[in-house]
Amino acid sequence: MIFAVFSLSCGPGSEITADHKPNIIYILADDLGYGELGCYGQGIIETPNLDQLAATGMQFMQHYTGAPVCAPARCTLLTGKHSGHAFVRGNDEWRERGEVWDFAAMFNDPKLEGQRPIPDEEITVAELLKKAGYINGCVGKWGLGAPETEGVPNRQGFDFFYGYNCQRQAHTLYPMHLWKNEERDLLNNKMVAPKTKLAEGADPNDSASYTNYRLDDYAPTLMHDEALNFIKSNHESPFFLYYASPLPHVPLQAPRRWVDYYRNKIGPEEPYIGDQGYFPCQYPRATYAAMISYLDEQVGDLMSILKSLEIHDHTLVIFSSDNGPTYTGGADTRFFDSARPFKTEYGWGKGFVHEGGIRVPMIATWPGHIEAGSKSDLVSCFIDVLPTFCDVAQVEKPQNIDGISFLPTLLNEGNQDLHEYLYWEFPEYKGQQALRMGNYKAIRKNIQEGNLEIELYDLSLDIQETNNVAHENPELIEKIRSILDQEHIQATTQRFWMKALGDTSG
Repeated sequence: MIFAVFSLSCGPGSEITADHKPNIIYILADDLGYGELGCYGQGIIETPNLDQLAATGMQFMQHYTGAPVCAPARCTLLTGKHSGHAFVRGNDEWRERGEVWDFAAMFNDPKLEGQRPIPDEEITVAELLKKAGYINGCVGKWGLGAPETEGVPNRQGFDFFYGYNCQRQAHTLYPMHLWKNEERDLLNNKMVAPKTKLAEGADPNDSASYTNYRLDDYAPTLMHDEALNFIKSNHESPFFLYYASPLPHVPLQAPRRWVDYYRNKIGPEEPYIGDQGYFPCQYPRATYAAMISYLDEQVGDLMSILKSLEIHDHTLVIFSSDNGPTYTGGADTRFFDSARPFKTEYGWGKGFVHEGGIRVPMIATWPGHIEAGSKSDLVSCFIDVLPTFCDVAQVEKPQNIDGISFLPTLLNEGNQDLHEYLYWEFPEYKGQQALRMGNYKAIRKNIQEGNLEIELYDLSLDIQETNNVAHENPELIEKIRSILDQEHIQATTQRFWMKALGDTSG
């Protein structure tokens, strides 16, 4: 059911008609921590454009990703289903195809690229917006379906795609190719496969030792140019741009001017020699900060384009991150206190369902509709993005989703429906489940080892989840146990099964 008129009652000029729908831009950072933007408390890394976005829009303080790593988070975002119902529940490299981590083999046979595809019957937000007359573009990192499968962006509702099809390819920001729609775009970079170490005998303090990791075509710049071109080419029609930047996911590679800026700001530091499977980096802290500031600069470019095309006031822009900060690849996220006010170190950030792994920044701006400088404590999640965009585009929402539209919160209408709880499951990192209910956060860890004990934290008193109060709340624990059981449905893909939760082929 598509409504002819959708009144947004936010003052003069706010009524949206069926032939004058707002543009939608969703910018997704990669592994950006809750505390890595100035407006969320970062004290070293500078993000003036994103801070300005918050000053002119709404900053969400209790927003969550759908999963603590890349692919499942993106699946929940695009389908509106939580990770107990989603098709993709972990990073699945689809290894039965062959040498999927051999970069030379992948270059020679693109069928080795990419992740296991989401099936054609999954309904994405892009497919729904297409029904509402939107032109849809996806730029950046995909990770939801290998080339030549039904999972590629162009077969999931996007009219245009440019970027990495495969998450593994994004382990270098100077790849030999990117994808433009369903064809490879060959770049002016030689093959330097991830995990390539410094040459034997090379001096780690000599910049010449790192020339293999600074090539010609920098993927984040190429993808950014395509994102801006998509906006320029389609600004006269309603468009949806899903801009899934690979920044600041390692490897540590950034424009030299930004690295030099942070070298001067941060001071001397020890080189990272690449002992965790990623490229070496002479100035790891400066380079990591540089990646975030470059992403911030790109957000500024995008907002400038909207203003120059005179569509700024007619465009909803949302910025977020796919999960919490990493612990690997030379990214010293503890130095930056990247998950602040939550714990950042391994076991608490990316890969884990603690707050540092799944609480993410979200900023929304829409002049004339969203109150400038506002903040929201709405407990929301990636699964809510699809129904929100459906409401913005005036298109009917699917019945089998778990999300709730947060459009009333954006418009300050006061009639926001609330989640009774939010649910997560993650079969990797020994298997985990989590539940947010009111101020309480429940967690199960080590499920793959047979553990079903529930930990309970009162986030209103214990934001770092250090005081387990499960034994003090037996009735609540039993209610949570029942919800954890009911929200988990056995995954289609055996890789995502958790036998302790009853998953079986029998």
